[in-house]
Amino acid sequence: MYDELFGELEYKNNFWRGEMIINMFNVERKILLSVDAHEDADFSNIQRVAFQNFIQDMSPIMSEAEKEVYEYYSEIVDEYREMVDDESLANKIAPKIDSLTGLAELVKPTELIVRRVRKNGKRRLGLLCDVSWDIEDGLGMKINDEVVEEVGYQDIVL
Repeated sequence: MYDELFGELEYKNNFWRGEMIINMFNVERKILLSVDAHEDADFSNIQRVAFQNFIQDMSPIMSEAEKEVYEYYSEIVDEYREMVDDESLANKIAPKIDSLTGLAELVKPTELIVRRVRKNGKRRLGLLCDVSWDIEDGLGMKINDEVVEEVGYQDIVL
């Protein structure tokens, strides 16, 4: 199915799925776009506005997201380094970095989820990323009303 805003979508596993381009850490990537809706594609106006606002304000939103990820990584890096006995492996999966640009190789966005609307009426998005230091749980960012509210394991978004 083709949607004017979301583009070409296919219904799979309770989501309408497509693709989009995102820019994170100055790297442009094609990622999965997942819109949370029933099979009849009953996307709400709030979902549409959430996605439209994200597209229009992608640069400042992603800039904020990058800073939040850097802050999060700075807090957890030592813990992940301690889990690895081999220092060269620790330097590969959880290197000490001193700037946002160091995260470009460690954090790869994979999916933007346009969440269903809850009673609070917030515009809810979730951005999922694969990360070098936690292959199993990855990284998730909860974006409500165009503000990055939380960064952590992907579970916070799923």
